[in-house]
Amino acid sequence: MNLVNKNLYESIKQLIEQARSNIYKTVNSVLVITYWEIGKKIVEEEQLGEKRAEYGSELLKELSQKLTNDFGKGFDQSNLRYMRLFYFTFPIRDALRHELSWTHYRTLLQVKNENARNFYIAECAENNWSTRQLERQITSFYYERLLASQNKNLVKKEAEQNNIQLKPQDLIKNPYILEFLDLKEKKDYLERDLEKAILDKLQEFLLELGKGFSFVARQQRITTDAGQHYYIDLVFYNYLLKCFVIIDLKIGTLTAQDVGQMDMYVRLYEILKKPKGDNPTIGIILCSKRDETIVQFSMLNESEQIFASQYQLYLPTQEQLKHLIETELEFLEQENRLKNNEKEA
Repeated sequence: MNLVNKNLYESIKQLIEQARSNIYKTVNSVLVITYWEIGKKIVEEEQLGEKRAEYGSELLKELSQKLTNDFGKGFDQSNLRYMRLFYFTFPIRDALRHELSWTHYRTLLQVKNENARNFYIAECAENNWSTRQLERQITSFYYERLLASQNKNLVKKEAEQNNIQLKPQDLIKNPYILEFLDLKEKKDYLERDLEKAILDKLQEFLLELGKGFSFVARQQRITTDAGQHYYIDLVFYNYLLKCFVIIDLKIGTLTAQDVGQMDMYVRLYEILKKPKGDNPTIGIILCSKRDETIVQFSMLNESEQIFASQYQLYLPTQEQLKHLIETELEFLEQENRLKNNEKEA
């Protein structure tokens, strides 16, 4: 005989899980503050005189041995150096985010650019990134790629405040880094292979897309009055922009035909699918190579609804990324000069 009511069991189970979650968060928060205080005391001890600073490494060695004897693992010299650097990097204790664990902060210490670090902190806390997700965003140069977007000041502003009115171009990256698809070594993959790989790693792809995206459909059919069927590769919805985002996957270099096709898709989606009150549909052509001439002399040049972004199946080096961003910014500056010349004429 089953005497336990299912609703009773579920409610008690939820209470226990919530309690465990709260305990975990509390422990993490206390641990972060404790390590910050340890780092502060080490720095203060080293700064008491030149001799102490000179023998800083010996101080850490002896301190590590004593702490390890009394408290076990977790206090080796490497960790103590991280605690010292933690205090140096985040000197204001009250500014520490309780949502972030010690492992989050250790990962953030590798980010030397303060603007980038503040951006990652805000994004990590707001989006509840795991430490693995945070590390992936840092190593894929998420901040730097957003700097290359049409509104390159967005990321700096977002590091300071969270109530900015976003525009579509603020969320579109170039390039998108898809190394998690594991297609790098496969030279002859097709568009359907790319689509399948994305759906197999949908969580990672949503993280790469950015804030506010949720998956809606694959190969969504739209039909014209004459009965012609068209299939959109991937459909998402962005609750921040309050609009649908449709993605067309292209293996080769961007063409004018790709742009025309996406323009038709967006227009059809506006008529057939968009709910009343939503913002205009956004179309992204995700291609393996952008042709900047096509970008400059097609509707992409001034469109606020259609974008073309390149994807890469590997993490770029800092030199490659620097070159990409410089090229993108140079193109945008040239575009602005042309617009200004047209206005003056």
